[in-house]
Amino acid sequence: MSDATKSTPHRRFNPLTGEWILVSPHRTQRPWQGQVEKAPRPAALEYDPECYLCPGNARAGGHRNPPYISTFVFENDYAALKPDIVEFERNESGLLIAQSERGICRVLCFSPRHDLTLSRMDPPAIRTVVDLWSQQYVELGGKSWINYVQIFENRGEMMGASNPHPHGQIWANSSVPNEPGKEQLSQQKYRDSRGSCLLCDCVKLETKAAERVVCENGGFVALVPFWAVWPFEVLLVSKRHARDLTVLSDSERDALADILKRLTTRYDNLFEISFPYSMGFHQAPTDAQSHDEWHLHAHFYPPLLRSASVRKFMVGYEMLGTPQRDITAESAAKRLRELSEVHYLDRE
Repeated sequence: MSDATKSTPHRRFNPLTGEWILVSPHRTQRPWQGQVEKAPRPAALEYDPECYLCPGNARAGGHRNPPYISTFVFENDYAALKPDIVEFERNESGLLIAQSERGICRVLCFSPRHDLTLSRMDPPAIRTVVDLWSQQYVELGGKSWINYVQIFENRGEMMGASNPHPHGQIWANSSVPNEPGKEQLSQQKYRDSRGSCLLCDCVKLETKAAERVVCENGGFVALVPFWAVWPFEVLLVSKRHARDLTVLSDSERDALADILKRLTTRYDNLFEISFPYSMGFHQAPTDAQSHDEWHLHAHFYPPLLRSASVRKFMVGYEMLGTPQRDITAESAAKRLRELSEVHYLDRE
């Protein structure tokens, strides 16, 4: 990377979305007198009798969880989408447009242990989560009216998680949401114009350069994308061209579990806290099309900027103009790469 990009304001292009971001590396020296967050604390109890996700407990909606001993999935008691709705369309002069949206929302508990996170689980336990993600993708995507299955996790109060119990969510839509919709168009356009896969080519460039790679194994690479917006954003990409979780081999599923453990441990070690983030997998729509252009990947969007108490806000110029970041992707990757893969709570 040239010296100019280390200190000069510049734009970077995101080929997955077709959008630009602004990088202002000289702003890292500005003083901070804004909002300071409380440092997130990990859950202290293995079992919390007040938690509506712990085994055997009553949930907020009145249902009771079974005494599960591994993973557990259930229909969200307060779902944003519903499978049975009155369908409608509205279009007034091409300006006031609305239509009904069917869907299914589920909650997936990663572990019966209330005090764990992905970073504190062992790879075999995470592999069980990977298998359940794949099973849910097949089950929900197999419904004729479901065209996209979004698997995601909001970790920590800062990212809107309403419960510290290790869990994620799955929203299955009758339409393709905005972000994967942008990626759909970009990946198809790239394939049509170049005859190759956008993310396959990206992985080749990044692994060769190595300056934005955080960690990798035989099946996956975790890197801070050249176009990253969030301070310590990471793109997790399968090394083989795989359109979705279901086509991963046993060894690749083990590799995914391994790299999730290693990456989230690095996150926790960065500021020695239970690191907040929003994470989600982008994979092929479930609309019965082949989608050879799609390449499985996951986005990690962590909000923390300088410390456990100073976060990145998307306000002002970012909302009205263009997303902007201060620290470069290269410096963020270097910091994450140099961190230990031994969790700070396990150090002697």
